[in-house]
Amino acid sequence: MTKNAGSMNKEKLNHMAVKILNLKAFSLKTLHLKTLLTGASLAALLASSGCATSSLLDSSSHVSTTTTKSVLSEDQIVAFGRPAQALPKMPNATMVIVGEKNSYVLTQGGTEMVGLLTNLTPKNIQVDNDMSFYVPNNDGYFQGEMKLSYAKLKDEFKRSDYQFFLQNNGKECTSDSDQRINAQRFCFSVPVKGAIYPQVSNLSMIQSNYRALSKPYTVSFYTQSQQNQVSRRGANTAQKLVLLPFALAFDVVTFPFQLLE
Repeated sequence: MTKNAGSMNKEKLNHMAVKILNLKAFSLKTLHLKTLLTGASLAALLASSGCATSSLLDSSSHVSTTTTKSVLSEDQIVAFGRPAQALPKMPNATMVIVGEKNSYVLTQGGTEMVGLLTNLTPKNIQVDNDMSFYVPNNDGYFQGEMKLSYAKLKDEFKRSDYQFFLQNNGKECTSDSDQRINAQRFCFSVPVKGAIYPQVSNLSMIQSNYRALSKPYTVSFYTQSQQNQVSRRGANTAQKLVLLPFALAFDVVTFPFQLLE
């Protein structure tokens, strides 16, 4: 009787253990299935988000913050000089870039440029051919830098030349090409500001009585704008260079550096 009871208890325990194992296995399968379903849902969500993003990027219009550079005007330089008489409202006007379209009066940096271009031998001066000036408000005023270099054979330089370079912030910029012919070059950069005037009154006289510059020089003017905007591809708004409202034409006297090499 005791043996039979013990056998029955042992069978019950074994039966209960099998049920517990089956329940654990079922729970693991359910958990695995939930994980798979969650992963699939997340993948679908990301895929749909990716499609929406792609659709937005592929759209022909979008909202963005951009900095746009607009060239307002380009002009061919005819001569460098100074006003023949004092200009009203421009007491500091010391140098003029004479263009075919307009005149560009330097109100800051002109004195330094005149000093360089009248004290250095004209044939050894090279003006930077990329003269580009910024017009922040397109109101007739511009700013930027004028750059030039001065080069000649090393044995032609004097002590006074080097003193002049030091006094005027000249920096050595000798190129490999200069070195091959035993020459030395110094570069100058002058911050300038100025105002845009109409074409000088005596332009035709300058063109007929003086040789043209030995190489073509171009001056350009640009403005920039930065804003949030909805823009479409290919959209571009042209602008026009504005002159000073009180600007009047005037005569100009050219300098010896009219014949720049």
